[in-house]
Amino acid sequence: MTLYALPYALHVLAALVWVGGMFFAWMVLRQAAGATLEAPERLRLWVATFDRFFVWVWVAVAVLAVTGIGLLHMRFEGFAGAPRYVHIMAGLYLVMLALFLRVRLLNLPQLKRNTTAERWPEAGADLARIRRLVGINLLIGLAVVTLAAARPMF
Repeated sequence: MTLYALPYALHVLAALVWVGGMFFAWMVLRQAAGATLEAPERLRLWVATFDRFFVWVWVAVAVLAVTGIGLLHMRFEGFAGAPRYVHIMAGLYLVMLALFLRVRLLNLPQLKRNTTAERWPEAGADLARIRRLVGINLLIGLAVVTLAAARPMF
């Protein structure tokens, strides 16, 4: 195993956890919860799910940053030598990070407060805002994964 292989594998796994988790939440859990649970139970499920998933997203965010910077220096000797697709991936990572921080630090606490207080219409609106931001982040994440897999040389 080369020195490059371990950070690369960790980088890919971290992206898989983050993007795959969003895909599962958006495409599977959302529909299943909506079809089988009443609003109070569905909202409580989402609060518990986000609490658990976001621990893994924090790990993924850190691993992606550390391994991404390391790989950038190992393979391209920094940003100056990196192809444009790497710059785009790094920029999209920052956008995804900003959206995650908004959800985790602003939207989720509001959802928790409204769910705990049993203000169901407000909690439902909070969840809808989170769902929209997660959907946007999922699309960006899928674009980054596609870009990484294609590795265009522009």
